[in-house]
Formats: sequence, structure tokens, C-alpha cells
Amino acid sequence: MALPIYATPLQRLWHYTYLVICVMVLFFLVMPLIAVIPISFSSSPFLEFTPGMIALDPEAFSLRWYRLLIGDCSDPGITTVCSDRWILGAQNSLFIGIIATFLATTLGIMAALGLSRPYMPFRKAIMAIMISPLIVPLIITASGVFFFFAKLNLVATYAGLIFAHTVLGLPFVVITVTATLVGFDQNLTRAGASLGGGPLRNFFKIQMPLILPGVISGALFAFITSFDEVVVVMFVGSVEQITIPKQMWAGLRQETSPVILCMATCLVALSIALLTTVEMLRRRSERLRGIKLRN
Repeated sequence: MALPIYATPLQRLWHYTYLVICVMVLFFLVMPLIAVIPISFSSSPFLEFTPGMIALDPEAFSLRWYRLLIGDCSDPGITTVCSDRWILGAQNSLFIGIIATFLATTLGIMAALGLSRPYMPFRKAIMAIMISPLIVPLIITASGVFFFFAKLNLVATYAGLIFAHTVLGLPFVVITVTATLVGFDQNLTRAGASLGGGPLRNFFKIQMPLILPGVISGALFAFITSFDEVVVVMFVGSVEQITIPKQMWAGLRQETSPVILCMATCLVALSIALLTTVEMLRRRSERLRGIKLRN
């Protein structure tokens, strides 16, 4: 946003200093991600920029590590262990993430509907408990989940992983949906009830279309949380239950390979796509609320 013409020299100095600080922070956060992408296309087995890459030599770039990522072991020049564990990890992560996101979204919507009511008893205490997985250190949450699930025989099961990831993703849905419901006009549901609509019909026909951007945003954050989570998987999952973060962790401990950077590049692309979707939904929500966007 441009400074007004009546801004003082001190205000102008702070404005440009603030812009420089923002650019430096953004550079510090983004540059490691940008460096990962070209190295993943390197033909070298080492995690470094080779002289050929710096000189833009076509021979220095290759898709060999991406082929290894999908389990293609036909390249005789690859000495890295070739297996289908990355594909298995991706399948498990998608399976667990999708079901956990569905459960977290369903439970989060129901919780947000109650927490958005000002007359609900113990509303602040319940909200604090609901968002506690965001505050409590993850290692403590994972330990508690392990001991609790051990008594229910849910350790080393996919059901245990799904329930644990549901708990981790639930706060994101509750926060986003509750924030959306704060500005919701309850007169719309009262009007629907006066016309004979039941609670479920009024919810799906009146409330749900208006809070849908918040619901989708919370679901996306819950999915990202489940897809990138590794600590709970190490506690609750078994050796055979491989996810992408767990496989990346094992790869860093056992054998450092550019395949890890290939998967990291795929995760960066997925995160960018999901964050772009969240931003588009936020802008759509502002348009629905009648908020004028500023360029």
C-alpha cells in the first residue's frame, strides 16, 4: 500500500525499513525451498550444486531420482537402494490424511456450531481444550496418545493413526469455522425455521453455503497437518505403516539421497497449491461478506 502524500519523513523511513525487513524475512524463509528444487534434478548422487549445474550444462540435470522415487529401478548408474517404499508411503499418507480430514472436518463443524453460540456454557474452557493440540508440544501429545491408545489396542493400527491425526487436525477446523460463524447472520436461520425448514435442512441450505470457504480452509489445513506429521506416526504407527514424512526421516538417518529432495519438491508444490486454494477461498469469503478488497 502506497504512503499518503502527507506522510512525514520519519513515517516514510519506517515504511521502507519495514518493507526491507519483510523482504529479508521472506528471502530467509523461501530460499531454502528454492534451493531444494534444482538439486532434485541433479544427476549427481550428492546434495550439492555441481559445476555443471552452475554452468547450466544439460548433462548435469536428470530425472533419474524422480524415476527412483516412483520405484523405477532400471537405471544401472544408481547405487542407491531402490524400493517401492516411497509409493507405499504416499498411498498411506493419502489414505490416512483423507479419512482424518473428513473426520476432523465433520467433528470440527459440529463443535464450531456449538462454540459460536454465546449462551453455550463453559464455551471458553471447551475452546481451550479443543485447540490444545496447537499449544501443547507435539512430543507430549504423541506420548499421551500412545499411552491412551495402547489401552484401547489402537497402537500399530491404521485406525489409531487416523484417530490421532484427527485430533491434530481438529483445532484448525474449529478455529476457521468458528471465525466464519462469528459474522453469520442468525436471522437467516430463523427465517428458514419460520418457513418450515428443519435444523438439518436449514444448515445445509443456508449456513453451509456461506461458511463453506471456512470449512474448506480448515479441511485443507487439517490435511496438510496429517500429511506432514511424523512424530505421532513414530509413536503410534508400526514399522510396516510407512508414511512420506516417516520415510523421509528414515532416509535422512540411513542414506542421504536426492530422492528425499524429489519428495520435498513434490511436497512444496502441493503446499503451494493448497495455500493458493486457501487464499482464493479467503477472497471469495470476503466478497460474500461484502468486504471490498484493496489492491
